Amino acid sequence: QSQLVESGGGLVQPGGSLRLSCTASQIKLNWYAIGWFRQAPGKEREVISCINNKGGTTKYSDSVKGRFTISRDNDKNTVYLQMNSLKAEDTAVYYCAADLRYGETCYMTEDVYRSWGQGTQVTVSL
Repeated sequence: QSQLVESGGGLVQPGGSLRLSCTASQIKLNWYAIGWFRQAPGKEREVISCINNKGGTTKYSDSVKGRFTISRDNDKNTVYLQMNSLKAEDTAVYYCAADLRYGETCYMTEDVYRSWGQGTQVTVSL
């Protein structure tokens, strides 16, 4: 059973924006680094962003840098991914995941993330 839950996906036109949320009901996220990932049809899942436990460290893949912003509100137990200037190639299922160690930093690699959500679909199309 997934411990994380993503929301906020949907259909948006090119150039539009969406904000994804990642929350958890059974664990407190404020200890952990969180990563956002996506998997497009026919492609492998890729890491696109991560944030450390206090929000002071953020990282982005080249494919989203300058367009996406990761943030977190630990009081709300939620991590966000603000996506602007969306392109058709951003169409994918988006996942969040927690690195279940003390998250003083975050890693842009999938293998350290142990707790995953079920994903939310983002479709960018006219």
